[in-house]
Amino acid sequence: MSVSPQFVKFWNKTIKTVKQGGRLRSLVASIAVGVTLITFPLEALAQANRVGVVRSRDNAQQWDEIVKRLQAARLNYCILDLQDVRPGSELEQLGSEVSVLLLPNVETLTGLQVMALESWLTRGGAAIITGPTGSLSQPQVRSELRSLLGAYWGFPLSNPATLEPNPTLNSQTQQQLQRISSTLQGGVLIPVGEESQVVASWQANGTPAAVIINDDTTFIGWRWGVDRVAPVNVDANWLQLLLSRHGQFTATASLAPQSCEEDAVATPEPPPSVSQGRPTQETPLPSRRPRTGETTLPRRPPLPRRPPQQQQRTQPQPSRPSGRPLSSRQIQQMRQELERLVGRYESALLTATASNGETSMSFADAVTQSLNRSNTVEVSIQESKLSQARQELATFNQLLAQQQYDQARAHWLQTRNFIWNNYPTDQGVNYPETRAMWLDRGTIVRTKSERDLARIFNRLANAGINTVFFETVNASYPIYPSEVAPEQNPMTQGWDPLEAAVKLAHERGMELHAWVWIFAAANQRHNTILGLPRDYLGPVLTQNPHWAGTDRQGNPFQRNTRKAFFDPANEEVQIYLRSLINEIATRYDVDGIQLDYIRYPFQDPRVDLTYGFGLAGRREFRRATGVDPVDIRPSDRLWRQWTLFRAQQVTEFVASVSDLLEENHPDVLLSAAVFPIPPQQRMGRIQQHWEAWVDQDYLDLLVPMTYANSTQEFQQLTDPLLRGGQGQGTIFLPGIRLLSLPTVVAVDQMQHLRDSSSGGYALFAAENLSLNLQNILEDTQGRRGENRDEPIAHRQPLKTARDRYNTLQREWAVLLLNDSLQMDDSLIEDWGKQAQSLEIALSELADDPSGSNLRQAMAQLRSFREQFDRWMQGSSGVTPYQAQVWHNRLASIATLLQYGEKN
Repeated sequence: MSVSPQFVKFWNKTIKTVKQGGRLRSLVASIAVGVTLITFPLEALAQANRVGVVRSRDNAQQWDEIVKRLQAARLNYCILDLQDVRPGSELEQLGSEVSVLLLPNVETLTGLQVMALESWLTRGGAAIITGPTGSLSQPQVRSELRSLLGAYWGFPLSNPATLEPNPTLNSQTQQQLQRISSTLQGGVLIPVGEESQVVASWQANGTPAAVIINDDTTFIGWRWGVDRVAPVNVDANWLQLLLSRHGQFTATASLAPQSCEEDAVATPEPPPSVSQGRPTQETPLPSRRPRTGETTLPRRPPLPRRPPQQQQRTQPQPSRPSGRPLSSRQIQQMRQELERLVGRYESALLTATASNGETSMSFADAVTQSLNRSNTVEVSIQESKLSQARQELATFNQLLAQQQYDQARAHWLQTRNFIWNNYPTDQGVNYPETRAMWLDRGTIVRTKSERDLARIFNRLANAGINTVFFETVNASYPIYPSEVAPEQNPMTQGWDPLEAAVKLAHERGMELHAWVWIFAAANQRHNTILGLPRDYLGPVLTQNPHWAGTDRQGNPFQRNTRKAFFDPANEEVQIYLRSLINEIATRYDVDGIQLDYIRYPFQDPRVDLTYGFGLAGRREFRRATGVDPVDIRPSDRLWRQWTLFRAQQVTEFVASVSDLLEENHPDVLLSAAVFPIPPQQRMGRIQQHWEAWVDQDYLDLLVPMTYANSTQEFQQLTDPLLRGGQGQGTIFLPGIRLLSLPTVVAVDQMQHLRDSSSGGYALFAAENLSLNLQNILEDTQGRRGENRDEPIAHRQPLKTARDRYNTLQREWAVLLLNDSLQMDDSLIEDWGKQAQSLEIALSELADDPSGSNLRQAMAQLRSFREQFDRWMQGSSGVTPYQAQVWHNRLASIATLLQYGEKN
């Protein structure tokens, strides 16, 4: 066969390119020779990229099974011991040899190992994580790992489940994933951050995430490499597909595994002048820009190689920054998070000190004593620990200024650990608020009698919980024997848990609010538990199938959550649901009704995943516009009107329930569990316009489900809501999800809410209340001693306003007596006089809640808040964070007065 000059030129160029690449690659060159297409496997010249597989004590017993899968995938890999993963270790020398780390089921990581992994990822490396990686690490390490990986292992599934590709992926990718999907014994992954993308879900209740990716990592939600979990070929195929995001890793033959460190030493460095880019290859996961409404699995840019090491230096080298640089955004985020944590720590110490009898005098009395120079009281607020926290923050900022980045990262972690380890979790907090807990159906049905249920209420009461959201109606099944609903929940038949719960709560000084699923009518997971057909529509929709809200094709079950919804536009549905609520409020001495699933199903109009096309909804919209909504698309001019129409159906129902309770059950409060999604996005996705409910005073309590895995994220969710709620007569109770949340982070999130204008908090849920958190809550807010008669914010708002203000006064007195305010005597005297006037007004209002006293207290509070900035600006001893905390608490007192005026 003759070879053309063009081919010779191409061949020589290819050899040169491969040699200069510094790493041999697996290439297939297709060259046109005349009219013949010849394929040249360049295996003699190239090897695949390497995967560094991390071996640890956690996966040692699985190692033979892991190796079987690596060999089945024909991977070019090396082995890295977990003990060698640390800052400054050979991990940082692998950049030119290994581009992806595989951590199979490594359950225990240290803080230093997480730092090393973070350095690896930031320098351009990638990682594939499998199973419960990091789940047995220390709480602060788990928190750091979650942010780094963009996801975490939540909990194992109780039964095997089938993998299902994300429907928003492009069709080619869905087909590839579908071909390798299988039924496995997996676990639920929980995404963290906006950049995390769910690639595959489990066909289980709520379709929880099974595979999650972001730019740096891939997280697999099963114990990869374990025979009893998944077959070898399934694991191998998934690993091959997911690795294809990062290049070519398949070896030509089964390579003998070796140490990654040995390989790193043996491989020469590339010349500095050579381009570091990898040749473009076709991969099974397309990297083209997705069309509107579809998602692809993005390819990740290659790992940059380290520069060559100079053998000797002929001239003195200038000093350089130490460690991997941090971007200005990273620096800002780290500094802000640490400053806020130090601020919350200081505020928690001050509140605990003021609550534990260090001083019981009012601020006005402390001012008198201070001005008379008769201060003989020494008040301790753990100055040594607080000073250390402040010094740690100062050191962190100094390290950043010196560009000592690795040391700054380590110090950042060290400071967080110090504060979390010294949080005042064993000191009482005398701060009146609503402390709510959702008592979920799963926990309820595991009890079989009032005696069983009493144990749970004892736990909650001892922990200082004063309000229970008791799951009363779930997927159309009431937990009690109903005359309105067709069937009681089969798992509670034979007794009445609601009747017992009301009795138990009131005996313990707690409120009981009936938590009711509104428009969610059926649940496939519940069907499975009851042994019913998966697509059973529940007892109500089965009798009334025309009440269902469906997608455009008429399917009642929502694709992702596997729930079927009522059509909110159907007047018969609204009448039925109001009758059910009225039955609960009439037959039982409940203190409130909480509306849950008060919305349409989650939708994504970009991929035509929309709901609300029930017969009644279509009829009413067609009557108003002359157009059937089935025939319109998001790009049509009527789409916005269709969205507003659906949102109005939900709002009208909330209004009608508010009217029902006000007319027939005025002492029964109304709350709603809502999503904190931004308004425009929320309207498009679930048609839930709760701002209108607050503006129209339909609700007493708003409970946004502000679930977050860090206090930083939690603050980002809660602050806009609380700012927007100021000036309203509705009490906001942000929700804290306890599932997989480290105990100290849960406590820290509660402290954030006490530092805000919130009326309290709501914990989700009773089944996730750990013994550790329960003990802390008993020590800090348990209802004993002085806390026994503490008012509940939403039930006794005027007394709560007075008591919150008294707590503020005690904090001011502590700092004054400790000589920490650093303020001129004239300002202190003026502040003390105004503080005393406000104290008198709030006390008179609490004792005699008349209209005139309310107006006087509101006027006095308004005047006090207007002058507060002047006093704070005159103090050199109050931090900006603490001044803002006091502003927020004064705002919460104003909200309580407005709420009291409404009620």
